[in-house]
Amino acid sequence: MLAFTRVVEAKTFTAAADRLGWSKSVVSRRIAELEDRLGVRLLNRSTRRLSLTEPGRAYYDRCASILSQIEETEAAVSSLNMEPRGLLRINAPHSFTLRHLSGVFAQFLQRYPEVSIDLALNDRVVDLIDEGFDVAVRIGVLQDSVLISRRLAPLRRVLCASPDYLARHGVPATPDALADHEVHVYTNAAQPGQVRIRRPDGRMATVRLNGRLRANNGDLLVQVAAQGVGIVLSPTFLVAGDIESGALVQVLADHEVEDQGAIYAVYPHNRHLSAKVRALVDFLAGRFCPDPPWDRLIDAAAGGSDGEVPAPQHEHL
Repeated sequence: MLAFTRVVEAKTFTAAADRLGWSKSVVSRRIAELEDRLGVRLLNRSTRRLSLTEPGRAYYDRCASILSQIEETEAAVSSLNMEPRGLLRINAPHSFTLRHLSGVFAQFLQRYPEVSIDLALNDRVVDLIDEGFDVAVRIGVLQDSVLISRRLAPLRRVLCASPDYLARHGVPATPDALADHEVHVYTNAAQPGQVRIRRPDGRMATVRLNGRLRANNGDLLVQVAAQGVGIVLSPTFLVAGDIESGALVQVLADHEVEDQGAIYAVYPHNRHLSAKVRALVDFLAGRFCPDPPWDRLIDAAAGGSDGEVPAPQHEHL
């Protein structure tokens, strides 16, 4: 089981053997014996690459889950008397980190004086193992099953526009009405340019976004919408403050934008999870899950709203 999962994660017999401290021939023999015992081929082998068969994928998913539970149990026991220390290399997305993680990292460093942080901010999905990261914060639908994940917070998205924009262009009352508006496109989304919206009666509507502005940074799209240009589809963690202040107004508030994943901490499978990684993941989860402060802010703002669009605010020069 262990040899098989390491081959899948390392993608070659040689790399798996290096991680396990075994010879390549021992790893190859263990896989062959496993396939003989199960009576199915788990891996397709070629001179260039390995790939999982359908039974191999099912077997790997079960094995990875079992080994993860064993590793976490062993790590939890072995780290009971270990104080987190050393360098933590963290990868995290720009906007979420600047708005919600800077204070958390400050508190974490105060709580654990023997830990230091090397933080890389970008919105691409990095290879944690190849690039040497201990942990990453990821937003959306997770694709990499070889990583251990822990849910930090739900990911809600809402449609918003400024009062000035809605006063000039009207308030869309149905998903279909969005076709008459410019809705900005976040290009790093799982399905950029498209959104599924659940109507109050439960029926789903698929809407194509036709905004002239496309960007890979959600903060920029929110700022442009707050200046009276277009409608923005945004995670609540980016727009909660603007909705509370009245700079943005939620559109189709009685509808629900379909979920696209959540906010996670992810980290590689390790024989023993380090105390510093465990401490950080626990710290993050304790700050956000299951009811993050930005969602509470939006819910409070919705509870105090009478459903009318506020009058547009103009600067007096």
